[in-house]
Formats: sequence, C-alpha cells, structure tokens
Amino acid sequence: MSAHGEPLTGRSEPGLVVIAREWTRVGCIGFGGPPAHIALLRELCVERHGWLSAEEFEDAIATTNLLPGPGSTQLAIFCAWRLGGTPGALVGGAGFILPGLVIIIALAALFLAGAPPTWVRGAGAGAGAAVAAVALHAGLDLLRPGWARVSGRERVRWLAYVLVGLVSAASVGAWLVLLLLACGFVELGWRRTAGRSMLGVHLWPILPIAVAGTGGLGALAWVALKVGALSYGGGFVIIPLMQADAVDQYGWMTDGQFLNAVALGQITPGPVVHTIAVVGYAAAGVGGALLAAAVAFAPSFSFILLGADRFDRLRASARVRAFLDGAGPAAIGAIVGSAVPLARALTEPWQFAVLAFAAVGLLLLRRGVVVTLVGAGAVGALIALAGGPLPT
Repeated sequence: MSAHGEPLTGRSEPGLVVIAREWTRVGCIGFGGPPAHIALLRELCVERHGWLSAEEFEDAIATTNLLPGPGSTQLAIFCAWRLGGTPGALVGGAGFILPGLVIIIALAALFLAGAPPTWVRGAGAGAGAAVAAVALHAGLDLLRPGWARVSGRERVRWLAYVLVGLVSAASVGAWLVLLLLACGFVELGWRRTAGRSMLGVHLWPILPIAVAGTGGLGALAWVALKVGALSYGGGFVIIPLMQADAVDQYGWMTDGQFLNAVALGQITPGPVVHTIAVVGYAAAGVGGALLAAAVAFAPSFSFILLGADRFDRLRASARVRAFLDGAGPAAIGAIVGSAVPLARALTEPWQFAVLAFAAVGLLLLRRGVVVTLVGAGAVGALIALAGGPLPT
C-alpha cells in the first residue's frame, strides 16, 4: 500500500507468511524499547526489502506519534497494514507482541510464585531497585527534544504541563490519567479551537470508572484500558498509573513485586506495555495476564484498523495537534515523576546503593537499559546468596 493507504504498484509486497515471520523475528529480538523497535522496523521495511520508502516510514513514525498508546507497537501494526491491509496488520501486530508476552508471563510465574528461590527474589529486588533510574533516564531523554521543539511563550505552558505531570505522577497515582487529559484540553482551549468532536473522542475512557470501582476482572480490564489507550509520550507514563491501581487501590501486588514487574517489562523483548501482563497475572493468574494484555493492546489495533486511511487528515488537524501539545509534555513530566513512587517502594539500604549506581550508569556513563537492569539483578542475586536482607 502507498503512504495514503492505496495498493502499492511496481513494488513487491510480502505475503502474510512473510509478514508473520519477519514481524515475529522483530518481536523476538526487540530488546531496548521503542528506539530499538524503530531501528529494526526501518532496517526490515526500508533498507533490506524496500517495501516502504524512507519518506513513507518517516510519515508512519510521525502519524503513530500523534496517537495515544504504545508508539512502537502502533508503528509495527501500521507498517504491516501498509503492506497487507487488515490481515497484515493483525498478523504483523500479533507477531510483534506475542513473543515478549509469552516470555513475560513465564517470568511472572517464576517471580510471583509463593516461595521463589532466594536468588530469584534477590535478582528481582536488585533489578527492581534500578527501575526508578530507568524511569528518570527515559523521561530526561524526552525532555530535551521536547524543550527544543517549542519556543517563546509556548515554553511557559510546556513547562507548566511538564510540572503538572511530574507532581501528579509523584502524588495522585490513579488520577493521573484525568490530569493528562486536562492538560490536553487546556492547551486546546488556549488555542481557541476546542470542539465537541474532540470532547467525544477523548472523554470516553472516563465512562468505565463505575465498572472499575467494583474490583475483580472489571477493575483489571479498566486498568489495562488506561495503560493501552492513554500512554501519551511513551510506555513509561503507564508506570504510575499501574502502581497506584495494582498496589495501592486493589492490592494485587506488593511494591516489591511491582518493581519486579517493571524490570521484567524492560529486560524482555517488545513493548513496555507487556508489564500489564504481570499485573494481570498477580490479579488473576494466566487468565488475568491474557485478559490484561488483550485489553491493553486492543486500542493500538483499533486506532490503526479504524483510522489508518484517515491519518493524513489527523496529522493536519489543528485540534488534535493542540490537544497532544498539552497532553504530551504532561506525559513526559509523569515519566520523570514516576521515579519518586518507584524509589519510595525500596526498603533495603543496599537497594538504594544499586539505584545510585544504576543512575550513574544510565545518566552519566550512558549504559544501556537492559545491561543496567541485568547487572542490578545479578548484584541482587549475589547479595541474596550471601545472606543479605531481602524485601519482604
């Protein structure tokens, strides 16, 4: 298909078998988060096979960045849709998501077992200790280019939105989602382009709150929907949302188990949104993990399948751009702010030392996230085997 959703001419298209094989390969080796996923998809679709031109691929990145939800997942689904239509999107999206999902559910069973081995508990406590540094690193990497894109008086509002997100993530927990939406509407109103259509599009997620209040699978589905549909600015914005619900409101996990979940989401291939499967496992076993994953990834498929042929108009919409110019920086602030509750969840002195070393490695020495988390986990396992104290 062309950049506008028309069938490609004069260029060979892959069949569904090829899409399944290649997108599954990306899903298996896609360690390192969105930057790695984008690089792998570009190498596959542009450089190696020429299925998409460089311009088409850049348009795909720009378009999916306008959408809430996990951007690299939507990019993978979008590229597969360009090549194979709806069947291609379904097959490619599943290939990208399922390998990491299977791995993270297996690891959740190991780390959330009633009595895991001591070294496993230590590895989880060590990797979990580094998670706050990973969140800070992710947020700061987004702050710099975001600040560079705005100028003049816009910087004052941009900074205000960042601060709202930062403070909210550190303090209000589950209500963060409403403040992200509020920042979007404030910017929309500031530019005097608000309209009822935007209100209808972006307020619908608030409706299921009554269902979520009943707990059980309804609550799990609502948490997963927030994770999949409202993660403006990158996967890490979901962390404070999940922590407030999974730990504080519903008690599905302890703080230590949640830190393990975030670490597992970072060291496994595929999107950070896979973390919701660990929350689902803690809430309701394998069935809960599969339900949470299905609900969290459904918006990404829906946005592409229902709107991909309208993306040119979406990118040109001043109202959509204004909303995201408010919600986007608030989400970046939330990513930075999520480091506060993550650090507060630590209980042992040696975990704070691991956190400090992880911060130095990520922020000053520019080490990779996966390497940092694996190293922190190894330190925790050694401390556990030496008889050191572990979080309860």
